[in-house]
Order: sequence, then C-alpha cells, then structure tokens
Amino acid sequence: MTIDLRKFFRVTSPSKTLVVENIEDRKYYIDFSSVRGGKIIEELKENITFFSPDEPTCVLFSGHIGCGKSTELLRLKTELEAEGFYVVYFESSEDLEMADVDIGDFLLAIARRVSQSLDNIQIGEARKLKELLQGAWKVLNAEVEGMKLKLPGVGEVGVTTEGEKFSLSFGIGEITAKTKSDATLRYRLNQFLGPQKAKLLEAINKELLEPAISKLKQQGKKGLVVIVDNLDRVDSRAKYWGRPQQEYLFIDQSEYLSNLKCHVVYTMPLALKFSSDYGNLTQRFPLDPKVLPMVPVRWQDGSDCGEGMALLRQMVLARAFPDLDITQRLNKITEVFDSPESLDRLCNVSGGHVRDLLRLLNNWIQKERQLPLQRKTLEALIRYRRNEMTMQIDDSEWELLRQVKKRKKVSGDQEYQKLIHSRLVFEYRDKHGESWFDINPILLEAKELE
Repeated sequence: MTIDLRKFFRVTSPSKTLVVENIEDRKYYIDFSSVRGGKIIEELKENITFFSPDEPTCVLFSGHIGCGKSTELLRLKTELEAEGFYVVYFESSEDLEMADVDIGDFLLAIARRVSQSLDNIQIGEARKLKELLQGAWKVLNAEVEGMKLKLPGVGEVGVTTEGEKFSLSFGIGEITAKTKSDATLRYRLNQFLGPQKAKLLEAINKELLEPAISKLKQQGKKGLVVIVDNLDRVDSRAKYWGRPQQEYLFIDQSEYLSNLKCHVVYTMPLALKFSSDYGNLTQRFPLDPKVLPMVPVRWQDGSDCGEGMALLRQMVLARAFPDLDITQRLNKITEVFDSPESLDRLCNVSGGHVRDLLRLLNNWIQKERQLPLQRKTLEALIRYRRNEMTMQIDDSEWELLRQVKKRKKVSGDQEYQKLIHSRLVFEYRDKHGESWFDINPILLEAKELE
C-alpha cells in the first residue's frame, strides 16, 4: 500500500476538525477518554438523555484551544441525534466578534441559528422578536446605508425576496452581518438590547424554543439541544468599564446563558477555571464545567504513560493507514518515519496536545515532501518552535514555569492564567480524575529552565 503524500498532508492539517458522522473522518478518530480521566462526552450525553431529557440543562465545556473539543462536541451531536434529539451545533466565532461580545448579540446569535436550522418548521409568528428587531433597525438605520432591512409599514423586518416571506434568521442575519465588523454599530445595537435582555430572552423562549420543541416532539424527536462551540475563544480583554470580558459573559450574564428553555452546551475559556471568580461561576450554573485535558505522554511522577503514547501513535498512523487495524499500522511505522523513535519523539514533544502534534507533523511533511520522514528535520522544527515560544516568556514567567515543573501545580493567579492561555502549561488528569499540570514538553530543553 503506497501512501498518498498529498492526502496524508491534507488529513494532518491542524485546522481540520473531525466530523465523526462522516465515514471517512470516523476512520481517523481515536477515543482518548481512557487517559483523560473519564468519559466526558458520555457524561454530557447522559446528563441530557438519561437524567433530564424533558427539562432544560446547561453545561460548560472547557479545555485548551486545540485539544480536540470541537471533534468531541461533534461526536456528542452525532450520539444525541442517535438518541432521538434534534441538535443545533454552531461555531460562535462565525456570528460574533470574539474581542467584543455582549449578551444581546449573543442571544441574537442563538435565535438566528436555531430559527435557521428549523426554517422548515412552522412555529407561529414571533411577534415580540420582530418588534425587537424593528427597534434595533431603527437604532441602526441612521448609521447604515444600503441595508435591505425593511421597516413595518413599508414591508417587514426580515422579509426575504423569495415570496415576501418573513424569516427570523434572515432578519437577525442582516443586522448581525453589519454589526460584527463595525464596533460603533455593535455598541449601538447592544446599548439598545442591553436594557431589554430579559425581554429578549423571554421572547426567544416563548416564541422560538418552546414552540420548536413542541413541534419537534410531534415529529418524534425527544427534544432540542443547542451546542455553541468556540465561545472558549472569547477575548480576555476588559470591557470599556473595566470588567474582563470572559467574567462579564460567563459570570455576570450567567442568568441569561443558563435560562434558555432547551438543552445547551457552551464552550468556556479555560482561563476562567483559574480566575478568582471561578467559585462564583460554579454557583451560577447547575453543574461544574467539564474539562477536556491533554492526552498524557507521562504521568505526574515522570514515568511514561504507555497507554497515552499508544493512542497518540495510532492517531498519527490512522492518518496514513485509515483502512488498516491497530497492529497492521504499527508494522508500517517505518514506511512513514525513519524509525519508531522518531514517531515517539513527535508524540512526546507535543505533550498530548492534539493540534500541536498535527501542526508539527504537517510542517514535517511539507518540509520533507517525501517518505519516510527524517528525524533531523523534526529536530529542526522543534528548535524553531521552541525559539518562537521562548521569545514571549519573561523572567518572572520562567520562574513560574520552573515551579510548575517542580510542583506539578498552578494557582489562580493571573500570571498562571497567561501561561495556560499561551499553551506554556498543560492540564492533565490521572486515572482517578485528579488534575495536575506540567510545562509544555517543547520547552523542556530550554536552557532557561535549568
């Protein structure tokens, strides 16, 4: 079997999210739950399907950016659909400006995505939502030229050109498309929506979610689940009055996040776990946030994690040999790498961060342009990446990194939040679900750590 190098390059792209409902993607999927401290996706699923199928639930899901959350959430979507639930999954970064998120435009994004997904279901007139859109348009009207949003009396907000039919998603989309890229318009929109957020939430529940769930159940569905991905990318900068944006959205506005009348799963910035306000956050949501940790390549005591390494090897080899079984793949390591040790070096230096591993591998393929891949090229890529990372680290941070290396712990200080956000420190779980921390292995050979 000859490996198609260009296909191997494409499927190792760090930006590729596996969609497990696709047969081809399923061949590349590796279940890391046995070394991540528990079956987190199974817990999320059973919270909805077993413990509370008929009552709304709200769960926060976190982890390092690039650790595989989107792949796991798409797996959750597939499993919930198999259980009879209707699932709306979307990436919030497509609708929102992540450097400036407010509760009003966030709720509009939810309403738009749900109404868009359920466009073929007749759920009655959303009168209050239409009124709110009309009011938002009046606020923006003087500022925006060329917008094709019609005011009542001359036509209605959200009226499409196809048969003059009202579409809630179309109306919201016209507004948010303009405000997403214009800070001034976004400010004006949220100044209008902010004081009416309770009314907006009630309208979404009464005119959209509850009627939709009723119609879905008539069609044999068990309920509605909304999965909002990429909210973990909400910027940590402060709002104009000084409150950090992440704390503002997930803590100050938690009542609106948690009171949508359907099942919701939100991704949450990992840095919030180390915020001094984290205890406050856990009090405002019914369940503690679920965290997807790294895949361990070694345990807390420094001993090798054989199972984690074995799974990472399979993740790499499955990209090259998707149609072979586990043993057959292992027998073909030297068709891809100059030695098994080179594959292990790749897995080890990634620290079990899935996207970082794929980025190194993808760059390695691009540099070599032929197989088997040579160790010297990997070492050059590691040195380059280490140099890029060390340039951003100051003396005080090196001292913190030395402490993490020694103690395997972090505190809730802002400095540690920065180390975690920058992927200089990774979180792991042991076999009993207890968390511990270690520095990114790519830094281990940096002279500053000595």
